[in-house]
Amino acid sequence: MTAEWRRGEFVISTDRTRLDLDLIHRFLAASYWAPGIPRAVVERSIAHSLPFGLYRGTEQVGFARAVSDFATFAWLGDVFVVGAFRGRGLGDWLVETVIAHPDLHGLRRWHLMTRDAHRLYRKHGFSPLAAPDRHMEIGDLEIYRRGGSAAV
Repeated sequence: MTAEWRRGEFVISTDRTRLDLDLIHRFLAASYWAPGIPRAVVERSIAHSLPFGLYRGTEQVGFARAVSDFATFAWLGDVFVVGAFRGRGLGDWLVETVIAHPDLHGLRRWHLMTRDAHRLYRKHGFSPLAAPDRHMEIGDLEIYRRGGSAAV
């Protein structure tokens, strides 16, 4: 089931059919967190997430997605607002909307990673890891540059 939220001339929607995959891929492939990501990987990541498109009319101007089991945990990722629309509080609204989505209520833990948007996420309750020694990862930050991915 899709949901929509309105604020002035802007709409946030979970309707997958409205997503501008070209815009999302172009933005993510140029981002610091997913440089060179193949379009097939972007499509697969969205297919296995709860996506949120931010629109002015029919033009998509932002995006975010939540990856979750919808019971205990969610990861917030790929959050962006295109440059011409920044500085209007749209990123704040987008994050607020994702966290408030009814299917994501009552989760024990939310995670995200950011290099430069700590101030934005702090406003929504995020903080540095309380016990970083308990968290581990497998990271392959060069996978797209090498042309590898299980989804390609």
